[in-house]
Amino acid sequence: MVAEEGKAVEERERLEGEEVKEVKEGVASIALLPSGSISGHFIQLPHSICYGLQGTELACETECSRGEDYRLIKLTIIDYNRKKEKDVVVECQGHDAARFSNVNHAHGWEKDVAGMVEQKHEKNRISVSFECETLKADKAAEDHIRQYMPKLAGLDAVVNIGKMRISGLEFDETEEDF
Repeated sequence: MVAEEGKAVEERERLEGEEVKEVKEGVASIALLPSGSISGHFIQLPHSICYGLQGTELACETECSRGEDYRLIKLTIIDYNRKKEKDVVVECQGHDAARFSNVNHAHGWEKDVAGMVEQKHEKNRISVSFECETLKADKAAEDHIRQYMPKLAGLDAVVNIGKMRISGLEFDETEEDF
């Protein structure tokens, strides 16, 4: 399903006259912490690309058309090799089994949140989609976290594993390091 969405996005960009951006498809392992924040990683094989993922929930009024499981996340994608990072605002739906996608419009939200979303509509728009295929909780989640994310051990997180697709992500050499 994620691949089908990606092809549709590429086709829409092509029809709208935008250049088609490099698409990275891989697997993400994401820990959802009780605080509402997320931490994890994205891996693309066989290219051995690995990015860190950090996210914090944005405090904002939920649109009346959204369900109670809906929230906005400021997702930071980190390239540890280059010591660079990029931010994107994504919609997160699903309680424990999360799905992420880009925010298409920011009507009805506070000005600072709307401003962050609207910025991403400028020249270097990053698109992210993720859909959980495997949900780990309790002992299975803790075992996964101890093995792959040891700094998060003991925080009572659940783990989502699934396909992630990232397009438009470019780490310019002129950007400042973090």
